[in-house]
Amino acid sequence: MKKTLYSFFFIISLIGIVKLFSFSSNLNADYQSFINHFNSKYSIFAIPKPTSQIDFCGERVPLENPDIWERYDKELLKNTYWQSNTLLLQKRAHKYFPIIEPILAENKVPDDFKYLALIESGLENVISPAGATGFWQIMKETAKDFGMQVNSEIDERYHLEKSTIVACKYLTQAHKKFGSWTLAAAAYNMGPNGLQKQINRQKASNYYDLLLNNETSRYVFRILAVKDIIENPKRYGFQLTEKDHYLHLPTYTVSVDTAVTNWADFAHEHEINYKILKRYNPWLRQNYLTNSKRETYRISIPHKGYYTFQSKNSTESIE
Repeated sequence: MKKTLYSFFFIISLIGIVKLFSFSSNLNADYQSFINHFNSKYSIFAIPKPTSQIDFCGERVPLENPDIWERYDKELLKNTYWQSNTLLLQKRAHKYFPIIEPILAENKVPDDFKYLALIESGLENVISPAGATGFWQIMKETAKDFGMQVNSEIDERYHLEKSTIVACKYLTQAHKKFGSWTLAAAAYNMGPNGLQKQINRQKASNYYDLLLNNETSRYVFRILAVKDIIENPKRYGFQLTEKDHYLHLPTYTVSVDTAVTNWADFAHEHEINYKILKRYNPWLRQNYLTNSKRETYRISIPHKGYYTFQSKNSTESIE
């Protein structure tokens, strides 16, 4: 009887071992199949060196210099393969470039500088660790030097149109000083005094010949890389249709030349809510306006029909 039981359990154990090895063998075969499929399908490509001349604001980029190509290639690779960020940049560019472009043209600043704003802030109202603020990353002292209001209630560095005008004035002054739009871009990043110091120290007056800090050394190349990707998205593998882009919704303006006790009440009077008011007027920094000097401010209000919002625990349309 015992022999029979031992034989039975031995056979059961043997069957289990055979099945285990068979299962393991199948797993190995499946994994190897996956590896073969992965290796045959998945590829990451280097980016070919441009065959035609590239420029920044009409100023030639010497890509025949190995150092210059390597620095440009670095920014192309970073922005091509950081796909989520570059997709967001493309979507926001479609929303905000139509506002920036005519201001650049009116101030006779090259159109390429819209990409400077893009790399500075990602076209978001961010604040740098140094305190540079808004799409154009303007410092408080610079803003005041150019006549912008910066106080606890109003900060025009968040005003896209006004900050773009100030950026144009800054760049125009830098271009006049250095005689080059490329150097004007470098001066925007590191300051004209810091740039002039390096020009004097190194006895070189071309951006591509200067040894600058890491951020400024990358600066123009980042602009160039983002510009080429956004203007030629399919070349770099980005597939966007018109409906994928973000839109800047149409607005009308309301002039305010008195104090405003509460911007939320003001918003409700114009059939929007506080959040929407601040989204379209981020330069309003408080929920009130004392306006002791009785200045006139132009408030942007989106046209009816473009928003729905929660009110009294129900979803209601603006219309």
